[in-house]
Amino acid sequence: MFGSGWTEVVALVAACAVAVVSTPAGISGAVLLLPFQVSVLGTPSPSVTPTNLLYNVVATPGALYRYWRQGQNGGRLAAVLVAGTLPGVIAGSLVRVKLVPGPHVFDLLVAGLLLPLGGWLSLSRPACPDGPAGPEGQASPDQQARQGRRIDGPVLVVLAALVGCPGGIYGIGGGSILAPILIGSGRRPAEVAPAALASTFVTSVGGVITFTYLSLNQHLPVAPNWPTGIALGVGGLAGGYAGARLQARMPDLLIRRLVGVLVFAIGVSYLASGLA
Repeated sequence: MFGSGWTEVVALVAACAVAVVSTPAGISGAVLLLPFQVSVLGTPSPSVTPTNLLYNVVATPGALYRYWRQGQNGGRLAAVLVAGTLPGVIAGSLVRVKLVPGPHVFDLLVAGLLLPLGGWLSLSRPACPDGPAGPEGQASPDQQARQGRRIDGPVLVVLAALVGCPGGIYGIGGGSILAPILIGSGRRPAEVAPAALASTFVTSVGGVITFTYLSLNQHLPVAPNWPTGIALGVGGLAGGYAGARLQARMPDLLIRRLVGVLVFAIGVSYLASGLA
């Protein structure tokens, strides 16, 4: 859509801005960049999905490095999310190529994913807000009650696998869907964000490999658009680092509302496109 070289420049700037806003919530930014790719950059379907996954592969290490420097490494939660989302994303990649390569069905699927996610973030309040701690830094009784509703263990692995499939279809890796669910169940963004982004990174690597392999036997544009994906990723790398650094200075409620409104608005536009 743009002249030679300008597509990559626009992609880099847009991805940087999106990542600054979305990274504090544990969302890589891919959830917001797919419609930008289709409408502005002109990335064809279904190549837009692996290009989105390629963005995650290049972009998320910036935020992960910053979180690691801040003492936030995701820990066991990251390992649990990866165990569930990786097979789900690979399955979703196969579904994307074999069953929903056309744009109209894909528009409706995207709307079905984004509208509930945006509504969740926009309307719900943090399930574990800041509050007075107990003695010796322990959580207060109110915080402990909220934490008791957290999703843990095998249930979380199954949930991650179920979420990973639409994550592979859409090209966001799964972590961006799990982040608001985990925050809503009682986990703080400071815990969720690095784990969700680590899951997004690992599963996106698996998704890019799967799409690249599938492209060998397909006549459709199935492989990632490498120049666009890398340009998006470089922008997201810088924006993700900045967003991770800003997280400690942003109230949890502001993080949720800002990302939720953006996601919901994009979901409405995709619903209108799919119905038309």
